[in-house]
Amino acid sequence: MFLALYERLKSGLARTRDLFSDIAGLFTGKGRIDRNFLLEMEKRLLLADVGATATREIVKQVEAAFLDKEIGPDLAGFVRKILLAMLPSEKLELSRASEGPTVILVAGVNGSGKTTSIAKLANRFRKEGKTVVVGACDTFRAAAVEQLGTWAQRIGCEIVKGQTGGDPASVAHDTCEKALAKKIDVVILDTAGRLHTQTHLMRELEKIHRIVQRKIPGSPHEVLLVLDGTNGQNALYQAGQFSKTVSCTGIILTKLDGTAKGGFVFSIRQNLGLPVKLVGVGEGLGDLEPFDPETFISSLLDK
Repeated sequence: MFLALYERLKSGLARTRDLFSDIAGLFTGKGRIDRNFLLEMEKRLLLADVGATATREIVKQVEAAFLDKEIGPDLAGFVRKILLAMLPSEKLELSRASEGPTVILVAGVNGSGKTTSIAKLANRFRKEGKTVVVGACDTFRAAAVEQLGTWAQRIGCEIVKGQTGGDPASVAHDTCEKALAKKIDVVILDTAGRLHTQTHLMRELEKIHRIVQRKIPGSPHEVLLVLDGTNGQNALYQAGQFSKTVSCTGIILTKLDGTAKGGFVFSIRQNLGLPVKLVGVGEGLGDLEPFDPETFISSLLDK
C-alpha cells in the first residue's frame, strides 16, 4: 500500500519534485552552512511555494543547529524531520458516523475541482461497498448539477437535485431525508461555489450546515474545503473565509499533478491549522488519494 501510494504521488508531483530536487541538492553539496547557504535555501523553499511562515521556521531551525558547520548527511535528515513536524499525522482519516449516515459537506470556489472531487470521493466509498447519495446543492449552476448527475450515474450512486436557482438548503434537507429513509451509508453535499466575497452564499452554507445538524444529529461529520493546488498561496484567503463560515475540518487539495506548487501543503497547515485529508493527482476517478505526510515528503525528497 505504501509503495503504491508513494509511486502515485511521486508521479503526480513531478513538477513540484523538480523544485524540491533543487532544495535537496543543497544538502549533498560541499562547503559550510553560512549566511549565503541559508539565503539560497530560503529562496528555493519559497519557489516551491512552501510559504513565508514555514520557510522562516525551517531556515531558523537549520541556522540554530548547523550554522558554520560543514554540509553533511545529517542536514537532510534534520530538514526531513522539520517538514514532518509541520504536517502532524493525527486526524487525517475521514470521520464517520458511529451509526446512521455519515454526512460530508463539500465547499470551495468554482474552478477548484470541487464537483470532480465529490465524484472521486463518492467513488472511493462505493469501492468500499458503501451506499452513497449525493446532494446537488449548488443550485445556482445548472452545469454543476448536470455534471454531478453524470458522475453519479457512472459511479452508481443516487443523487438528489433541486430546481435551478432553488433553495440549496432544501436540497440538503431532501438528501438527508432520502438517506434516512433508505438507510444509505454516506451523504455527500455539494455546495454553491461562487466567489467567497459574496456574503449571501456564505449564509447559504451556514443554512445548509444548520439543516443537516437538525436532520442527522452529530452531522456534518466532515466539512471538506476543496483548494486548487495550482493557486498555491493565493488560495489561503479563500480558505480562511470558508473556514470562518462553516468550521472546516479538512482540505481536499486538487490538481497537484499540474502544478509546481505542492509545497503549498505546508502553508495550509501552518496558516490555517487544517489537515490536508485527500489529494488529487490526476483526472481519473481513482486519482484521489488519502494524504500521508511521510509518503508525501518522501515522494518529494527521494530520488
